[in-house]
Amino acid sequence: MAPKTDNTEAIVLNFVNEQNRPLNTQNAADALQKFSLKKTAVQKALDSLADAGKITFKEYGKQKLYIARQDQFEIPNTEELALMKEENAKLQEQVQEKRKTISEVESEIKSLQSNLTLEEIQEKDAKLRKEVREMEEKLLKLREGVTLVRPEDKKAVEDMYSDKINQWRKRKRMFRDVWDTVTENFPRDIKEFKEELGVEYDEDVGLSLQAYSDLIPHGKKRGRGQ
Repeated sequence: MAPKTDNTEAIVLNFVNEQNRPLNTQNAADALQKFSLKKTAVQKALDSLADAGKITFKEYGKQKLYIARQDQFEIPNTEELALMKEENAKLQEQVQEKRKTISEVESEIKSLQSNLTLEEIQEKDAKLRKEVREMEEKLLKLREGVTLVRPEDKKAVEDMYSDKINQWRKRKRMFRDVWDTVTENFPRDIKEFKEELGVEYDEDVGLSLQAYSDLIPHGKKRGRGQ
């Protein structure tokens, strides 16, 4: 049993010296759980070390506070403390520089990871080359005067467009007839009345029926009176 006790005391003594601050039994027991030491064993080791003069303690009521013996430590003088502070400041600067370097490297790694792999580049290159070939073939046909739209499809679009223009012209004429009748002897300012109702002419929104009518192929246009 003695070797086990000696080993426990060695662990506890090393811990107290490393901490070099007031500790109670619970503090020590919590920190030394990693060594599978129970609180009773830690308490016994602390008391044994105190009795042997290897550590010191002070009593506060029923509680004891244990601390490492200060005479075993070399206390630096003022000049040594100044040198230590200076050295510490230099080390802090080095730490900051290292952190900055690490941050830059991590950013570069993220940038590289976001780039395409060689395989992805080759796939994209093949896809783009295929699209270019298709566009070049289409452009060649256009230059040769080949009609890419079937005549029946073209006629259907032209007929639909012509019908929409005629509907526009018809509705515009109907509105004008109604509007002129309503406002013929209207006592109020016509412009104010128009704004109050939210009425907008084609010209008010930058549209021109005639401009769209001129897009209808020759022979499909209807007269202005139609």
